Amino acid sequence: MPTYIMLSKLTEQGLQTLRANPERIQEVNKDVEELGAKVLHQWFVLGPYDFVNIVEAADAKTVARVSVAISARGSADLESYEAIEVDDLLSLLSA
Repeated sequence: MPTYIMLSKLTEQGLQTLRANPERIQEVNKDVEELGAKVLHQWFVLGPYDFVNIVEAADAKTVARVSVAISARGSADLESYEAIEVDDLLSLLSA
């Protein structure tokens, strides 16, 4: 199944929610699963983004649905990228 990298930056509303209810992170991960994707790994990071998520989904349309649904709540801005394993890239290049 394809892997995607989702970068998210919390809005002021999202920061307030996180501070008041840290468990909300796990609830959002369940929402992501209900939308058809699965969070494989998740990190809180310092820098221009607040979270880096490694997500598995059937296709880019599913990830787009997740991104729009989560962003529409107003708590985070998301960017998503499809990830290709280096070994797969090497196979493509040598073909």
